[in-house]
Amino acid sequence: MKKLFTLFAAALVAASVSAQTTVEGSKVFDNMYIGVNGGVSTKMTGHSWMKGLNPNAGLRIGKNITPVFGLAIESNAYFSNKPWASTRLAVRAMNTSLLGTLNLSNLFAGYKGDPRTFELGAVYGIGWGHVFMHQEDGRAINRMTSKAGLDFQFNFGSKKQWQFYVEPAVTWVFNGMPGCNGESDYNDYGYKATSSANQGAYNINNAFFQLNAGVVYKFQNHDGRHNFTVAQLRDQNEIDALNQTINDLRNELAKKPKEVVKEVVKEVNADCAANTVIVTFAQGKSALTRDSKAALDAVKEGSHVKVIATASPEGSKKFNQKLSEARAKVVAKYLSNKGVIVDEATGKGVQGSTSNRLAIVYVK
Repeated sequence: MKKLFTLFAAALVAASVSAQTTVEGSKVFDNMYIGVNGGVSTKMTGHSWMKGLNPNAGLRIGKNITPVFGLAIESNAYFSNKPWASTRLAVRAMNTSLLGTLNLSNLFAGYKGDPRTFELGAVYGIGWGHVFMHQEDGRAINRMTSKAGLDFQFNFGSKKQWQFYVEPAVTWVFNGMPGCNGESDYNDYGYKATSSANQGAYNINNAFFQLNAGVVYKFQNHDGRHNFTVAQLRDQNEIDALNQTINDLRNELAKKPKEVVKEVVKEVNADCAANTVIVTFAQGKSALTRDSKAALDAVKEGSHVKVIATASPEGSKKFNQKLSEARAKVVAKYLSNKGVIVDEATGKGVQGSTSNRLAIVYVK
């Protein structure tokens, strides 16, 4: 059994290296989920399976750490005493496990950005089994357990936020396992004595088979998705090309004020246009920035000026006209407070196709 697990782990590592998918970094509480499940279980040996079915129901809470690997905590309650001696309680036993989860579909075929409609997964982990006893019958029984299973998963919902799964699994009970009535090496409650040679071993006689179905809801992540987002990786050539595009756009933007001046300079005398101060605004704003105030401070007290403000092509014509007028007004007010004589302050809206978020101050 140990050799089998070793070979299986080596195969998984080899497959994961060839199917790595880079996803965007997630927050601590991203990719969390909660689900409920239920089904039947039966002891693997010593009796007829169909005559000793034990119904159960459980809760599973987990987190997918990567599209391949995850962790989950699961707890199931078992209601029937079959095939064991009755404990005269509604819930005979509970098994709580810490499980490692493995998405085999993503491991071998890669994660494409959204879960597939059907995926195959696996679970494996260790747990704590507890058999309840009626007070008159003696002490409760605690055992270490180990579970391994396959998950046949069906993802659905508008954002694949829901998952339905069917899970056949085997759970081993160490230090004794429920047996059938009439077996001499089992006590009245179906557990082998702690001196059993099978304790601490993966033994089919110390195991039960379980077939459950469950529904899982995957909580929303910080980016609004319910699953991992694939990172958009770029090589150095792509980065260099993007940087060049950004620099070209910056150069074009630097030319815009000069083009705007050419468009509106016809509104004033050429003598006035010889000395201009240009200030810029944030998109949709008319407030002066620190750099704009510094530029206006260069206009000497007592100078006569004419202010023409414009807007960028975004937005409606009516909005841009009001915005340009507001920009002209705020510049005129700032200059007036410094002792500059403002002969005219006009908002021109968008001038042609080259107008931008500017106010041009013509100093006479």
